[in-house]
Amino acid sequence: MRNITLAVDEKVLKQARAYAANRGTTVNALVREHLARLADADERINEARRGLLELIDKSTGRLGPDYKWNREALYADRLLPRHQYSRVRRSGKGR
Repeated sequence: MRNITLAVDEKVLKQARAYAANRGTTVNALVREHLARLADADERINEARRGLLELIDKSTGRLGPDYKWNREALYADRLLPRHQYSRVRRSGKGR
């Protein structure tokens, strides 16, 4: 384990010591724990990013760069198109 030197405002250090004492630990342990959490969070983010990129690469859905979304095609297979079955709407229109 390596030692580091930190410059901390006197008021902050006093508050940190009181915080640590109330929790039965030391400022050193608090700093060590906080830095470990930061490093772990960064690694988890990087791992998630790698996983997403892997999913993208393995995805079988390829629309291509020239694909244009078409509203009619998206809603063509709806079970209950809104314009035909207005009585099932939540807003109460068509009742």
